[in-house]
Amino acid sequence: MDEKSTIAALAALAQPTRLQTFRLLVAHEPDGVPAGELARLIGVPQNTMSAHLATLSQAGLVSGERQSRSILYRADLDRFRAVALYLLKDCCGGNANLCQPLIDDLTCCSLNIQSNRPN
Repeated sequence: MDEKSTIAALAALAQPTRLQTFRLLVAHEPDGVPAGELARLIGVPQNTMSAHLATLSQAGLVSGERQSRSILYRADLDRFRAVALYLLKDCCGGNANLCQPLIDDLTCCSLNIQSNRPN
């Protein structure tokens, strides 16, 4: 991950509908959500959702896969992880104690996600 890619990803998320869309896709991983359903759930016209999905896709945060007559979208969690790691790479100047609360929050989040997944 480099600075230019990170800025593109953050810029794509710096809009309410795109941020809501990305968060919704994360919540529906790994199944994904069809574009029309995303538009309905977010409450925007389909053509508006298409434009937002194009922006998120260009930033590498989502991918679409054609299934029959619709496109199923998924969040690219590896790409988002790379953005987060780029931001945190030099966390707190190497002072692990300063970063520990963030690590604890992320660990807690990860454990909650894993416990909510069906087996």
